Amino acid sequence: MPTTLPLFPLGSVLFPGVVMPLRVFEPRYRQLVEDLQALPEGVDQRFGVVAIRDGREVGEGNVRSVYEYGCTAQISAVDAADDGSYSLVTTGVERFRVLSADLEGAPYPIGEVEFLTDAPGEDADSLRTPATAQFLAYQRALSSLRGVRVGPLPQLPDDATVLSYLIAATMIIDLREKHSLLAAADTATRLRREQALLRREALLIQELRSLPAVDLLKRD
Repeated sequence: MPTTLPLFPLGSVLFPGVVMPLRVFEPRYRQLVEDLQALPEGVDQRFGVVAIRDGREVGEGNVRSVYEYGCTAQISAVDAADDGSYSLVTTGVERFRVLSADLEGAPYPIGEVEFLTDAPGEDADSLRTPATAQFLAYQRALSSLRGVRVGPLPQLPDDATVLSYLIAATMIIDLREKHSLLAAADTATRLRREQALLRREALLIQELRSLPAVDLLKRD
């Protein structure tokens, strides 16, 4: 059943289970935060994060279109600044598909969305071990690049779905590819795509000896 959800378009993709800090300073999104904080106690303070397909983050009317899939963000901490802005700590919770979006409406963008289940897919558990090995090899290759600092990895999860989201969030790839991972029909499909991407990125690092993906792989 479609659900109405406030939307927060960003130049990035949020995945379930991933922490995303946000600084909110535009009036319309400050209003969104205030409306969520005014909800009755016990009601989840959630909004939908969607990646921008066409446009820019800052400025009313600058977001012309968004990608089809997004993820709800649960607010866990709010810090109000003297200038009226907010610093949020949010965590991705649940994937959704955007059925329609009003990006120009007041007081902030609103979408009609349908929430998606996380199906494991065929052979998801058997894909976990090779995907983990490739991901660790990719991280080692990144750390070998001059001038690139790779922070410590969290303990890799045993759950295949959680692992698939961690890999997707951590890989340095372009926005469209990030979105394709979020949109994957099931965990097994996502892990297979990630293994192909990890092989490609590791090869680029080896051949080019420079940071792959974001600058090198921009597409129209």
